[in-house]
Amino acid sequence: MTHILLVEDDIKTAEFIRAGLAAEGFTVHHVSDGTAGLNSGLLDFFDAAVIDIMLPRLDGLSLVEQLRSSGATMPVLFLSGRKTVQDRLKGFKAGGDDYLVKPFSFAELVARLHALLRRSQPVSEKTLLVAGELELDLLARKVSRNGAEIELQQREFALLSYLLRNKGRVISKMMILDQVWGYDFDPQTNVVEACICRLRDKVDQDSKHRLIHTVRGVGYVLDENR
Repeated sequence: MTHILLVEDDIKTAEFIRAGLAAEGFTVHHVSDGTAGLNSGLLDFFDAAVIDIMLPRLDGLSLVEQLRSSGATMPVLFLSGRKTVQDRLKGFKAGGDDYLVKPFSFAELVARLHALLRRSQPVSEKTLLVAGELELDLLARKVSRNGAEIELQQREFALLSYLLRNKGRVISKMMILDQVWGYDFDPQTNVVEACICRLRDKVDQDSKHRLIHTVRGVGYVLDENR
């Protein structure tokens, strides 16, 4: 079970987030002021925290600074109505790992939270990723299918390795943008669709068994059993 610390003083927003995360399978501990958030963060174990910046008693930036100075390493996602670059930089400087501007899409919050949780996990020693007859060697940076080498551009290689690491799991466009491109791209951009199309042409074109599938309205999945 994944345990999330939620520090949010707006009751309606907090309940919206708490109920949504609970429906996603998270266990959520909610407190409504910065001091209570600091005490919870220091006394209990959490896999990640979602913290509003404008809080009573102790603001979110100071809260996270104190958590970090006390040795807390859990990933932190800041929530804020402030959206300038300087505001974001203050959040990262305070020790935050991500920054989401209000109002936000709940789907994006979940995607970013999952991304933070994946980043905080120990790096796998696995260097050869396999799906059926497709192989990707992370060290040699080579890809082959049925023994025939496939030439990929750098971004195509990164996307394929991400899909292989999540083999059988449907990955949303937002998650791909986060992990392969970063947050500098507009979510409405078609760079993901274009790269998936090129990847399919190279990975699936000479095989009757397609590996890369589109799940309409959800995202993409690399699955050897479909």
